[in-house]
Amino acid sequence: MDRFLRAASLSNYAEVAAQVGLDAGAMLRRHDIDRRVLSDPDARLSGAKVVSLLETSAAESGCETFGLRMAETRQLADIGALSLLITYQAALRDALMALVQYRQLLNPLLMVTLEEAGEIVLIHEQLLIDWPGPMRQSYDLAVGVLYRLVRAVLGARWRALAVNFSHAAPEDLTVHRRMFGPICEFGADFNGLTCSRRDLDAPNPKADPMLAQFAERYLRTLPNADAPSLSQEIQKAIYLLLPVGQATIGKVAGSVGMNERTLQRRLDAEGSDFSRILNDVRRELTTRYLTNPGLPMSRVAGLVGYSRQSSFSRWFAEEFAMSPSAWRRTAAHEKDRGELRPAV
Repeated sequence: MDRFLRAASLSNYAEVAAQVGLDAGAMLRRHDIDRRVLSDPDARLSGAKVVSLLETSAAESGCETFGLRMAETRQLADIGALSLLITYQAALRDALMALVQYRQLLNPLLMVTLEEAGEIVLIHEQLLIDWPGPMRQSYDLAVGVLYRLVRAVLGARWRALAVNFSHAAPEDLTVHRRMFGPICEFGADFNGLTCSRRDLDAPNPKADPMLAQFAERYLRTLPNADAPSLSQEIQKAIYLLLPVGQATIGKVAGSVGMNERTLQRRLDAEGSDFSRILNDVRRELTTRYLTNPGLPMSRVAGLVGYSRQSSFSRWFAEEFAMSPSAWRRTAAHEKDRGELRPAV
């Protein structure tokens, strides 16, 4: 099933394409994207088409940092009306919670979650897009935009403890170092930022409670501010619980304040099914992790909810008609040849 995001995700695509020698109009036509949507940030675009466009643009230009270059010039105002609410929040924690609550207005396919461990906070980003191949450019773009958003709240002097990417490092780190400094960690278990709890709760110098309330009232009048469907909430819960082996229907139902029977009834009403959602998430995460050669197969199995690698291998063979090792070799070969598989 294809999913959609706002055309604002391609802000400044044409400019970066020109910088690396690409014909933006031709690239957009090849991916069946009308160039006019670039001037309509609220237009809907296929998430798979956007991922394919960014990956193809990077491959054909030879620019491994295409997505990050797009993020480098993004401004807080580029996220639209939501920027008003974020700007005036009391602290970064409140700004991130506003981002989570109103993600439908920014990018309904982007899930942002916080994991607090003592004095350290991990800000995870997960893209809920049906795409079987690498998503390096999309994650570079998402992490870069998040980093710039945090700096817009805390000031230009703020630095993260680490900037985390699940993919391998590019050959040239110039753009990463220019944007983040020497704090990038590649081959990580997640995409996002690592910061201190102190950063999360530091007062926002631009905070204004009255303006924040005004901005939130305005956001609630917008047509796309509706809460996500139950299926989307279940998907989010599975993303969080699967790596720790807790993505059972009972645990997921409890995480959204329901019992199993109510959850199943509500999903049936949406034409959805828990097992199908779980399997879709597992497939998407598995192919994502397998494209990272630095992750051992046993670690991949654990991250998608299997305590035994043999059980993971049996499930994988049923889903993909090959072993995980064969899939990884094929994916590596396609990457070396510069081939991209279409979305399914």
